[in-house]
Amino acid sequence: MCQWAAMTSKASDNKTKPTEITVEAFLAGVSPERAAEARALCALMERASGETATMWGPSIIGFGTHHYRYESGREGSTPAVGFSPRKPAIVFYGLAGSVDGDEGLARLGKVTTGKGCIYLKRLSDANLAGLEDLIARAVVHRRETSVTPSE
Repeated sequence: MCQWAAMTSKASDNKTKPTEITVEAFLAGVSPERAAEARALCALMERASGETATMWGPSIIGFGTHHYRYESGREGSTPAVGFSPRKPAIVFYGLAGSVDGDEGLARLGKVTTGKGCIYLKRLSDANLAGLEDLIARAVVHRRETSVTPSE
């Protein structure tokens, strides 16, 4: 299960929250190649989302906030969209629900999917225009479906 699915499974146990760690401090511990890709993705995602990059938990770079509430009453917050520059692949969060089927995935380049996540082995494998468009559409969708937090 990707970390995104784990983040949203139990709001009361949600350990993935915004942190005070800077993105640059986090990237200092990532391989130089992944850090360069992450910086390029931060610029692209900031442009597409209109949001500043923030660390969520120890390894997710998030943009904006999406608050959800399940029918059961459980609720919590996640990044509207985000990614993690992991060693085997860059993992994208919050985008999968905005993909227009296989055709939309094909437009992104060489990606694979998991439960709620999109995986990209190398940034050079991506169609950056398609990725930027997907991010912008996902942010709009997440804003439209976000709910006001309960007190």
